Amino acid sequence: MTEVEPYLVRLTTRLLGGIERLPADQRERNTTYLLEAQNPDGGFSGREGGSDLYYTGFALRSLAVLQALNEDVCNKAANFLRTKMTGSAGVVDFFSLVVSCYLVPLGGGPDVLADAPTDWPERVAATLETFRTPDGGYGKTPGALYGSTYTSFLVTLCLQLLGRSSPDAEKLAAFVKSRRRDDGGYVEISAMKRSGTNPTAAGVGLLQILGALDDTARTGTATFLAALPSPFEGGLRANDRIPAADLLSTFTGSWTLDQLGHANKLDWDAIQRYAEECERPIGGFRGGLWDEHTDVEYTFYGLGTLALAALMLE
Repeated sequence: MTEVEPYLVRLTTRLLGGIERLPADQRERNTTYLLEAQNPDGGFSGREGGSDLYYTGFALRSLAVLQALNEDVCNKAANFLRTKMTGSAGVVDFFSLVVSCYLVPLGGGPDVLADAPTDWPERVAATLETFRTPDGGYGKTPGALYGSTYTSFLVTLCLQLLGRSSPDAEKLAAFVKSRRRDDGGYVEISAMKRSGTNPTAAGVGLLQILGALDDTARTGTATFLAALPSPFEGGLRANDRIPAADLLSTFTGSWTLDQLGHANKLDWDAIQRYAEECERPIGGFRGGLWDEHTDVEYTFYGLGTLALAALMLE
């Protein structure tokens, strides 16, 4: 049985509640940072190069949780998104495009899909199915032999936004469960033996959507994630062999523990301090204390981490 509330709606709603509790000046400087990052063509860039669907999606999601999407931003973004409606794309770009098209009207912009063919959702769903792999998952490229845990998660999120169910959900759930390891976490590719934070977050999220996460898996995964905070920095590490924490793993691991009902296993004061140390005084977040640059993707993770911490430390 599939969950009733779409995963991304649940995530956004949860973060909205936490962002509202952040100091006003923190919300304002990060809103300014994000608004100034929009390019003349309406898209957003990564750390180099021009506008990119991936980063545009993260920027719009960040502005959404800050309740700072406005008509001007969304009209410009719509112009960029329209240029990306045709041509080939990978799963990550499909996901970013669908998320962005979903958010733009919510901020007062136009329906980007209004002029698209009426069967556009069916076309996207059919294209995504070309990434299906023999093991039941979805690969990074069409015709791949083995599925990717993260890619399979993104495909499922995309289908949810399109109002579509996952084809052969039982086989997909079996694929994800095969990626679970004895340490309680999940791996990205089948050959890996030791789990990572981000594949674990993807695996748990996917099983939640499919209604296939059992209590034994919940407990084992919570124990795995709870062991990943860096004792020196406070944030979570990508795996237990890496000494330094990063903001992506901190957010995905914290969010997953929250959703598993085991958020109390984390030191939220330490997580809050870590995220605050990753923020620049003028707004924007770095990928970790080792990083020298900010970008819109890590700004989403930073805001998300602080939102969760604000909820936990009430």
